[in-house]
Amino acid sequence: MRTTKDVVVIGGGLAGLAAAAYLGRAGRSVALVEKAHAPGGRASTQESHGFSLNLGAHALYRGGAAHEVLRELGVRFTGAAPSQSGALALDRGALHTLPSGALSLLTTGLFPLAAKIEMGRVLGSLAAANPAPLAAVPVSAWLRDAFRTPEARRFVGALVRLSTYCADDDRQSAGAALAQVQLALSHGVLYLDGGWRTLVAGLRDAAVAAGVEILTGARAAQIAAEGGAASGVELANGDRLGAGAVLVAASPRAAAALVPASAALAAHAERAVPVRAACLDVALSRLPRQRPGFVLGIDRPLYLSVHTDAARLAPAGGAVIHTAQYSPELAGGDPERELEDLLERAQPGYRGAIVERRFLPSLIVSNAVVTAEGGGPAGRPGARVPDLDGLFLAGDWVGPTGMLADASLASARDAARAILSRRALDRAA
Repeated sequence: MRTTKDVVVIGGGLAGLAAAAYLGRAGRSVALVEKAHAPGGRASTQESHGFSLNLGAHALYRGGAAHEVLRELGVRFTGAAPSQSGALALDRGALHTLPSGALSLLTTGLFPLAAKIEMGRVLGSLAAANPAPLAAVPVSAWLRDAFRTPEARRFVGALVRLSTYCADDDRQSAGAALAQVQLALSHGVLYLDGGWRTLVAGLRDAAVAAGVEILTGARAAQIAAEGGAASGVELANGDRLGAGAVLVAASPRAAAALVPASAALAAHAERAVPVRAACLDVALSRLPRQRPGFVLGIDRPLYLSVHTDAARLAPAGGAVIHTAQYSPELAGGDPERELEDLLERAQPGYRGAIVERRFLPSLIVSNAVVTAEGGGPAGRPGARVPDLDGLFLAGDWVGPTGMLADASLASARDAARAILSRRALDRAA
């Protein structure tokens, strides 16, 4: 079968759906191809026994680019910010109050006096610091040079992991990390009622309402080119979708595999190092303890949060807890055992209340670390692929804006604008 569209979008995650919706609203004919049976990608939510389980811990940054794009596209969602009350820090086997202000900083046993004095200054200065000069500085060098006490270095490092999901301090850009920490501290995050499937459903509905044709169970095999420009997409089943422009909203390696002749895409795939997390997610019939609802590892890259404290994700009385070990390939040890121990420490007896348990040993959180070597977000690839006209990119590894879902949705909007600016598109099909 051969059909022709103004634009073919490859990938039905957040970026692909958003870009397709923008293009459809601008009057372009759009087909979106997704290899899975349903769109969503890593934003999918598993429904089981009345519980909603995201693929690992998800949080929407308030005030970020994703929030803005969702508002522009009319995607509605509800949720709440997790409470800081009763949050704990786990450091060298001991639990302490996690400081979030002056009083908790004074009373916590996490720091000795000298570190408390420094942390008082740090908590007040982080929000005002300028991330730009740190774009090409690794997080490890920033922590070493900017903070005097080891306790302050460990604590700020934990904030970086919490905000970026990344523990690769030698590779990650300190400027990008600081900007993400500032966004978290200034605006906070939301846990979403019903999980992130609500965003997927909202973006899908926006795309369909704009006339986008969504093809699921359709795997793109190759991007066709004629005269030095993208001309369509060859599907694995032999069908061909002709197009005036092609947008790839997939990983760097997937994009490079679709256009083997593109040196630019091959270079992006070679440089990209995914951000990974080991995740243990549990649905419980009851919560053994009301507190703590949140635990952050200080000396180890660990996270635990009771997401049902803020979002509707479970039947009455039930609870959903997400735990993670950031960058397990660097952390060492047995991540599943460590996360089980963390759960037992925070919620003794949780095993007796398990309804659903899922361990993901190496979930890709983001397709590429924002590196200091690359100069921070500004060094990421742009929406246009330079060596093939009419080929565009979107995803969490593309564009100069933000991280995680913010980068995905900001790059989707940028790519749609870049496509719409091409006069050649008006002559397509």
